[in-house]
Amino acid sequence: MKKHLLLLWYCGMSFLMHAQEHDHTGGTALTYPDIEGYRTLKTDLHMHSVFSDGNVWPTIRVIEALRENLDAISLTEHLEYQPHAADIPHPDRNRAHALAMEEAKEHDLLIVHGSEITRSEPVGHSNAVFINDANRLLTDKPENAFKEAKKQNAFVFWNHPAWYDQSPTGNPILSDFQKERIKRGELQGIEVINYLDYAEESLAIALENNLTIMGTSDIHGLIDWDYTQKGNHRPITLVFAKEKSLESLQEALFAGRTVAVYNDLLVGRPEFLEPLLKASIEVVEAFYIEKTQVLEVMLKNTSSSNLLFENQMPFTFYSSPPIFEIEAESTKTLSIKTLERLPTVNLQLRALGAYTAPKQHPVVSWQISVE
Repeated sequence: MKKHLLLLWYCGMSFLMHAQEHDHTGGTALTYPDIEGYRTLKTDLHMHSVFSDGNVWPTIRVIEALRENLDAISLTEHLEYQPHAADIPHPDRNRAHALAMEEAKEHDLLIVHGSEITRSEPVGHSNAVFINDANRLLTDKPENAFKEAKKQNAFVFWNHPAWYDQSPTGNPILSDFQKERIKRGELQGIEVINYLDYAEESLAIALENNLTIMGTSDIHGLIDWDYTQKGNHRPITLVFAKEKSLESLQEALFAGRTVAVYNDLLVGRPEFLEPLLKASIEVVEAFYIEKTQVLEVMLKNTSSSNLLFENQMPFTFYSSPPIFEIEAESTKTLSIKTLERLPTVNLQLRALGAYTAPKQHPVVSWQISVE
């Protein structure tokens, strides 16, 4: 009996020590380069905990984000939908945010105060982030919730508009309700990537209505289970901010400086997506093979996305197809038949995994100086 009690004591102490000193490293750290004039912030502004319909405590969301090297997150609990209320009564809709803030206080992670406004169609689901008090958004009329969000200077975006539970066709329906919110300045963004789904119809709505392009995980379980163990990373929004601060992040979202990313898929306006792609590829070296007119160019992908390209130059490749991939954080050497030795070459590639509009891929150029 004494040995058994000692074992229980040891296990209990080990658990407490682990809980108090949990590790914020060891995950798959995400990396994307800055672009000229802006810092690239990696964000996930749509996720849930047990304080609405998620399956984890809010602190887990902070730990996951730190392991993946994110810069900002928001716990956007449903205001109206509280399935765990019998076990976790929580009249204060700000509670999840407060717990996340406490967990993150000694770390360089921005916690954005947010909530999800959840109603049936045509209202649908929307996230209000950068709010002051979630309780004041809990109103009888949905239009009043959006009005209150605007009063709090919130950035509001439309969640998963292509979700088949909201639209049986799987295509988003821009209703009069959303049109009115856009007109009143109460809806500024739209998810084009949510969980595993990319909806080019949502991208079209974003471009037609000048809405900020968003990508989010909408995570309810563990990031590890839903993404990492399957060889994926979560969908995120890259936000091009002047600095890493809540104020700068908010300004950039309102200005629409974003690119939505999910693994090898990148979606954004050309003025932001093209500089991101250009910054993601570093020209390591370029030289001619001795006694030939074949130029060897080594390229390094500094991002966490595999990048798929198609040759758009007047020159063709030697021993390589015109479509090729540069894996994340890896290098690839191209052999280019320039027909004559040139001091500089304009490398032009179409990014096939990137979209600036439905079915439209950007072409990016690098001016290469030959050694």
